[in-house]
Parts: sequence; structure tokens; C-alpha cells
Amino acid sequence: MANGNNVDLIGNLTRDPELRFTQGGMAVATFGLAVNRRVQNKSNNEWEDRTSFFDIVCYGTLGENVAESVAKGSRVLVVGRLEQRSWESQDGDRRSKVEVIADEVGPSLRWASAEVTKNERRQDGGGGGGGGFSRPSRDRNESPPAYEDDEEPF
Repeated sequence: MANGNNVDLIGNLTRDPELRFTQGGMAVATFGLAVNRRVQNKSNNEWEDRTSFFDIVCYGTLGENVAESVAKGSRVLVVGRLEQRSWESQDGDRRSKVEVIADEVGPSLRWASAEVTKNERRQDGGGGGGGGFSRPSRDRNESPPAYEDDEEPF
């Protein structure tokens, strides 16, 4: 990818991935990602937390693996590219949005461990052989566990 449109993000999912399928049968998973950073305010030398929010789109096998492997609160690394899409609203207004189209998604192992399992290679052209990682089993409707203020953010 030499076009200068590369994005590397590390953050926490703001919602469970939503898996849908195109009319042609390709999987598409979407999720929100919150990326936190600390910056020092030069006027008062105090540290401030700033958060940016991104919409992530994963196609094919990657989308299916993401939907099976991560949930709201999971800390992940995303490698992809920015893409703008436009549409017309029901009111006839033009709308536009910039999304991150993911090429890779993986668990952050800074404060966690993951068990990686290789998936069988598919012949459907759905985006490669891929692999997955497992998350602790919990009901999709269950809230993520609460954390103390001094614990790491996931």
C-alpha cells in the first residue's frame, strides 16, 4: 500500500460488531473504536485525556472472524485505510462519512492474552484463509465487566 492512505489504530470497541451480508453473500462486520490519548496542556502543564471515535468496516472472512472473536470493550489493533462514502438521506440531503476499511484486526496483548486458532481455508474467495482469536465466553446481551479506576482500560 504505497498510496499514503494507511491507518494504524489501537483502541477499544464501543459496541459489539454487527455482522451483515451483502446481497451477493459477502460478510460485512462493523464496529466502533475509541482511541484514547493523553496530551499535556501547554498552558497549565496538566495532562488531559482525549478520545477519538472511528467506524470500522471489515469485509469477507475478516468480518466473520471479527464478529466471532471480539466484543464491546475488547482492545484491538486495526490496520486499514480511510474511505469516504456518500449517500442521499430520506430528506434529500447529501450525507458523507469517512470510515476505516480494515485489512487486519487483532487483539492487543499489552494487558491481555489471547488464544489464536487457525480457521480452515475457504474456497469461496471470502478474503483469505485468516485466523481467529477467542474471547472469554459471555452472553452477547451481558454488559462488560466493571473495572476499578486504577485498572487498565479494558
